[in-house]
This record gives sequence, C-alpha cells and structure tokens, in this order.
Amino acid sequence: MNKLLQLTISALIAASLVLTFPIQAMAKSGPSEEVKEHPAFPRDVIIVDAGHGGIDGGTSFQNILEKDINLAIAQKVFMLLRSQGYHAVLNRTGDYALSDDNHWLNSRSRHQRDLAQRKELSQQIPTLVVVSLHVNWGRNTSKRGGLVLFQDEGRSVLLASAIQQQLDQLYGNKGSIKHGRPFYLLNQVADPAVIVETGFLSNAEDRNMLTDRREQLKIAKAIANGISYYLTVI
Repeated sequence: MNKLLQLTISALIAASLVLTFPIQAMAKSGPSEEVKEHPAFPRDVIIVDAGHGGIDGGTSFQNILEKDINLAIAQKVFMLLRSQGYHAVLNRTGDYALSDDNHWLNSRSRHQRDLAQRKELSQQIPTLVVVSLHVNWGRNTSKRGGLVLFQDEGRSVLLASAIQQQLDQLYGNKGSIKHGRPFYLLNQVADPAVIVETGFLSNAEDRNMLTDRREQLKIAKAIANGISYYLTVI
C-alpha cells in the first residue's frame, strides 16, 4: 500500500473514533456500545465522501462555499450512521483537499489527483457503499430539491432510489434519480456508489436549508435513513 495513503487511512481511523465520542455520550443504549467495542474496520464500511475541500471550494453563492456545506452534512450523516451501529468513515474531517495527499498519481491535474485519491480509498478499505455528498446549482433559480446520481449497477440504483425517496419527502417534491455517466467517482469505484446533490445553492429556499444547522441535520437524517433502508433490503 502507498505509504501516504496508509497514513490517510490511519488518520481516518483516528478521526472516526474521535467523532463517535459525542454520539456515545448522547445515545441511550445499544448501537453506541456496539460501535465502541468493535475495532476500526471489522467489516465492510460505509464511506461518506465530503465533496471538494481546501483550494477546491466547489460551487458558491456570495461567501457560501459548497465544500463547507458538504463537510457539515457529511459529519452529521457519519455520526447518525455510527449512532445506529453502522461502521462508517469520513474521507475528510476538515477543510483540506485530498489531492494534497496524492503523490502517487503521475498527473499535473489537481482535480484528477483528488478524485483518484477518493477512489483509491475505497479500494484500500473494505467498502460496503460510497456516498458522495455535493451541492447542486442551476440557471433556473426556482429549481430545488435533492438529486441522487447512480452508477450503471443495480445495487447503486437501489441505493440512489432509497435516498432519493427520503429527500423527496423532506423537500416535498418528486425528484428522479439520474445515471451519473460522466462522473469519475461513479465510473471508477467498484463498490456500490452514489453522488447525492443535497440541494440547489442557486435556490433561496434550498440555500436557507443548506446553511442552517438544524436543516442540515434533517438532510443528513434523510440520507442516513435512505442508506439504512437500502442495507435492510440488499
């Protein structure tokens, strides 16, 4: 294994354990004890991918950056999954670019190194599913709601459908999952993977939800519930 990637995985293990402490303190019984007793990667895990980071801010509106929203919601999804007894990890726990850790890919493209690092992590860790969180943008400012992109793979379609249904209930609309044909992560990750566009930063209502902590938690719950439902039917 690449030494730098090995260090990244070690950091993820440490970060995952640190971030579960609040959950263990708040949870009443059951799942918190199960999470605490298990080693870091005793079985396949759910990788929660917080999109962008560091120099790559993603889409933006005034001083609102996608990377910050992605991380905030990803942390909440991670903690919700851990509180339910699922084994999950975050691929980044702060504002940094994963491309900075990638010195093994011979590419001048920072973007390519970033995506390759995300893909490589799923290959080095026993992975159940990969859920990559992003924020959408549209020219039509009235367009709103969540959107889930899937791989050309049956389990990915099921996962996308489960999350989309939960997001539709939250936003009060009817969305349709889409094939993420051009997206590197969906093409390169062998395990079931989806990209979740948590809302439209270009829409005022969505923007208010995406930047409010309580609403972020609602979005995170919808995603976590979708993942949980998927895992009960596969």
